[in-house]
Amino acid sequence: MSAALDEAAGTLLAVWEAARERTTSRLSGAQLRAVMVVEQYDGINLRRLATLTDMLLSSASRLCDRLVAAGMLEREPGRYDRREISLHLTPAARRLLAELRTDRRHRLERILAGMSVDGRAALLRGMREFDEVGRRGEAPVAEGWPVLQPSGERIGDPLAGPTPPAPAAEPTPTRPAGEPYPPGEPPAARTA
Repeated sequence: MSAALDEAAGTLLAVWEAARERTTSRLSGAQLRAVMVVEQYDGINLRRLATLTDMLLSSASRLCDRLVAAGMLEREPGRYDRREISLHLTPAARRLLAELRTDRRHRLERILAGMSVDGRAALLRGMREFDEVGRRGEAPVAEGWPVLQPSGERIGDPLAGPTPPAPAAEPTPTRPAGEPYPPGEPPAARTA
């Protein structure tokens, strides 16, 4: 099962990469990853960014210099320690990430349109369950591969401190089998 999923995931990764190349061509993969981490942890400091991106502090600092110069990040003194710098996305970075997600969703919609209604429904059910299990931490998490909680905190993040109990989630609305998705409504609930 895992081998078949690994093969199928290649198509999903190709969609992700094609969207990244189209919308974020001026950012390297490492820069995009850093921007996405800053989006997840607004106000993050440089040391934590380096840890979460698995970079040396000096490399993360140079990467941030380039992102500031490109208009993607802003630095400001920390609220509690003025010597510490906090990082924030610029409006340009937020627009870029929105474009990336929109492009990805359009590409996914084209693929999903070629699937049967039952296939789409089964895929969505399976992906939601896969996501829930991963977010609850019931599956072993590979070293360095973050699984995000709905709150944005990583499972097993040593820098995050204790994770408070998650609030009860509202039930996800489901679509009866055989009912098509309206145009523009992606069947996937969460995308990065």
